[in-house]
Amino acid sequence: MSETSYMEQELQSQPETWQEAARIGAAAGPLPRPGQRVAVVGCGTSWFMAQSYAALREGAGLGVTDPFAASEAFLGSDRGYDAVIAITRSGTTTEVLRVLDAVKGRIPTVTLIGDPETPAVTLSDETIALPFADEKSVVQTRFATTALTLLRAHLGQDTSQAVADARDALSVPVEKEWVEAEQFSFLGTGWTYGLANEAALKMREASQSWTESYPAMEYRHGPIAIAAPGRVTWLFGQAPDGLEGDVTRTGARFVCHARDPLADLVLVQRVALERARARGLDPDNPRSLTRSVMLEPSATS
Repeated sequence: MSETSYMEQELQSQPETWQEAARIGAAAGPLPRPGQRVAVVGCGTSWFMAQSYAALREGAGLGVTDPFAASEAFLGSDRGYDAVIAITRSGTTTEVLRVLDAVKGRIPTVTLIGDPETPAVTLSDETIALPFADEKSVVQTRFATTALTLLRAHLGQDTSQAVADARDALSVPVEKEWVEAEQFSFLGTGWTYGLANEAALKMREASQSWTESYPAMEYRHGPIAIAAPGRVTWLFGQAPDGLEGDVTRTGARFVCHARDPLADLVLVQRVALERARARGLDPDNPRSLTRSVMLEPSATS
C-alpha cells in the first residue's frame, strides 16, 4: 500500500466537503418538504446514512421517514410515500437502480449522487450531485458523511460545530490501543445508531476487523457478553445511564467523546486506516469488494 492512500486523502478533506454540502442543503432544493411521508434507500454505507437521516427527520417532527436497504424496500402504493430519496455514490448500484425504475412515474424521487454521469440520473426525477465528494477509494468515507451533512443542513441543523469537530478528529492521536484491539463494538442511539453501523462496516471493509454494532440500550441485552480486556466498546453520542460502568467492569475499553457524533465517525475512519496499515492491507482495494455492486440480470430475476 502506498504511504498516502486515496482513503487517507479523502477522509482528510471532509471539513471542506461538509461546508460545501451544508451550503447546498440549506438552500431551497428538491428534498422533501415538512410533513411529507418519505422513504430513503441505499446500499451498505448509504443505507446507514439513510438510517441516520430518517431518525433525524422524524425526531425533528418533520414527517414519517423510513430507511430501507434498497434490496428490501417496501414501496407499494399502500405505504403512501410522497417522496423517495436515494443515496448512491456511484450511481450504478443495481439495487438502487431497480428501486428508482420501479417507482418512476408513481413516487417522486430525489437522488444524492457522487458521479452525475451515471444511470441513476436518468432514472431520477431530481438529483443533487456531489462530485466534489466523490471518491477513488473503494472504502467510502467522505461521500457518505457529506451526503448526511447536506441532509442535516436541509433539516435546519447548524453543522458548523460538526465541521470544527471534524477538524479536531483529524488532528487527535490515534491511540495504539485502538490499533491493536482484538474486537470493537459500536453503539448509538437515535440517529447515531446508523453511525454505529457504518463505523463497524468501515472497520470490516478497510482492515478485516471483527466488529459489531447495536443500539446502545440493546447492548446489555446479550451483546455485552463479548466485552473483555483487549476489546473496545465505542459509543456515538450520549451514554445511557450506567453503561460506561457496566462496560468497564468487563475489562473492555469504553470510548465516548463529546464531539459531534458524525465527526467522531471521522476518527473511526482514521482508526480503520491505521489498522489496515498495521496489517499490510490496502483500504483502497479491500478483499472481495468493488466500488459499485452491479449484478448480472440473472442474479436479480
